[in-house]
Amino acid sequence: MVVPDSTCNETSGDDDGARSTPLVVNQSLAQGVKFANDGLIPAIVQDYETLSVLTLAYMDEEALRRTIESGRTWFWSRSRREYWNKGETSGARQYVREISLDCDGDALLVKVDQHGVGACHTEQWSCFFNEIATGPGSPRASVDTCEMDADRGVDQGSGS
Repeated sequence: MVVPDSTCNETSGDDDGARSTPLVVNQSLAQGVKFANDGLIPAIVQDYETLSVLTLAYMDEEALRRTIESGRTWFWSRSRREYWNKGETSGARQYVREISLDCDGDALLVKVDQHGVGACHTEQWSCFFNEIATGPGSPRASVDTCEMDADRGVDQGSGS
């Protein structure tokens, strides 16, 4: 993967008054990015503050380079067959805080400061708002909670 050797100190302002800044790159880790046969890598975009997953998009080498150089998210649209800079038309921009590579090198986690109405083209904060199933989670979840409360000295019978 070709990434900038260093970042410049120049920042650019956007219409919303925010500043984008080029990212500092760990060259040895960046060399480990494994693009699929189609040249793409999935990029999970997560809100830096809340940790909520905002969207799943795809990057190729050029989109990743643009993201690193601009400090804003760039993706490859598989349906339109073109690059898109998140928020360029909607104003719902994403300013990148960090990009992490998964253990296999074949997926990215992009943590961002999300501006505007949200990450989804439907103006939802997250693209993942269509809940199709729910459950109680771990069968030990309620036991663990009680044990943690007991460890903290919380009286289960008092309702507090």
